[in-house]
Amino acid sequence: MSRALLRFVRVSPTKARLVAREVQGMNAEHAIAALQFMPNKAAKLISGVIASAVANGGFEPEEVVVTSCRVDRASYMKRWRPRARGTATRILKPTSHILVEVAPANNGKDA
Repeated sequence: MSRALLRFVRVSPTKARLVAREVQGMNAEHAIAALQFMPNKAAKLISGVIASAVANGGFEPEEVVVTSCRVDRASYMKRWRPRARGTATRILKPTSHILVEVAPANNGKDA
């Protein structure tokens, strides 16, 4: 099993989790191909993390399965927007941590 972690990426964890749930349990090659055609910003980021996890283990994409794809909330980037009468409103820009774990696929070859 190998894993890859992308930290403090500028995408909302709520939106990234929708994409992460789609690829969990898929073959890594099929997951990367499916993510290539999704219009979400998170799809491209998760695709890169899957490719990194496969490379970290020294595997080929067709021989591993995405066992876990987890998106955790990171800190917020805090910004200010000027408002009426000299006041200001806080803007919170969320960031995420993306963790992907891949493991070799068992094709019924267990002894």
